Amino acid sequence: MCYYIDSLLKCPLFRETSRDDLKEMMSCFNPIIKEFRRNEIITLEGEKYTGIGVIIEGKASVTKESIAGKRIIMEVIGPGQMFGEMAAFSGSRIWPATVISLESSIVTFLSPDKIAGNCERQCSAHRKLITNMLSVISNKALMLDKKVAYLAMKNLRGRISTYLLEEQKKNGATRFMLPMNRNEIADYLNVSRPSLSREMCRMRDEGLIDFHRSAVQIKDVAQLVSMAE
Repeated sequence: MCYYIDSLLKCPLFRETSRDDLKEMMSCFNPIIKEFRRNEIITLEGEKYTGIGVIIEGKASVTKESIAGKRIIMEVIGPGQMFGEMAAFSGSRIWPATVISLESSIVTFLSPDKIAGNCERQCSAHRKLITNMLSVISNKALMLDKKVAYLAMKNLRGRISTYLLEEQKKNGATRFMLPMNRNEIADYLNVSRPSLSREMCRMRDEGLIDFHRSAVQIKDVAQLVSMAE
């Protein structure tokens, strides 16, 4: 059990939880742990819900599919990050999105009933766990609201600018590595891959940005801010 404790400690669900408390909770939770190969489906939208997922090792994409069959990437997650939390306490108990392993991954599934219910061992950290869960759900709702704002933008350059500025903010620098490849970014922004590449090349030619593979530098922050508005 100890080999995945470090990853779980990074999870916002267990914020401010000690290692000893987490070990005690895991013995109470009796989580399910599964391994997945690259490009293997972890969860399938519409299928029976099996619990809150936490990435222990690897990386996965959380995706939705339109009626026309177009895939939209909601987010890409790595060790310590969660998926399925929005469905944990809903009445439907089905997976709201498809999660696909982008590389060899290990995932643990936690029962929401164990989180919301009374802890059999009366774990001292359980009340904090419930507070953290409320925070996680609130932050996810804000993230989805931001995603809607992306999709509402009709201007492709505005979407790209907003995305790059958010990555700059996360990294605290104008030079950073993108967490997704070009195809994944196109799916995330709900645009075609060729259109994304053409627009980014135009922005580079105009001196707004520079990039090489996954490395990006924002050269004119003020211009990107104006285009993102």
